[in-house]
Amino acid sequence: MEFNHTQAIYLQIADYVCDQVQLQHWLPDGKVPSVRELAVSLEVNPNTVMRSYEYLQQQGIIYTKRGMGYFVSEDAIKKITVIRKELFLQEELPQFFRRMFLLGIELDELKARYEKYKQRQVKA
Repeated sequence: MEFNHTQAIYLQIADYVCDQVQLQHWLPDGKVPSVRELAVSLEVNPNTVMRSYEYLQQQGIIYTKRGMGYFVSEDAIKKITVIRKELFLQEELPQFFRRMFLLGIELDELKARYEKYKQRQVKA
């Protein structure tokens, strides 16, 4: 995983964990890698992974079983989707609309391209 300089590393790790859950690589009520395992695989300090896990636990995306580690919450996918959707609508969409306006792109052009994209995703 490569990190960027625009967002704190622990938040980037939290995004990575959320990606794994949304892609169903890590299933509801399934165990997530230990702090040490994930730190080694991402080549970061275990304290950074711990901070990510604490953040995700506060969001209700993962939970801990004493002495057993961290697990994906049963409704984690729904919670991640709600959080990410709101973030997209509040922060990313206004920037996207600005670029569309500046480039003279109309919504009907985007709709056709989006429909093609969805068809490719269904076939994949």
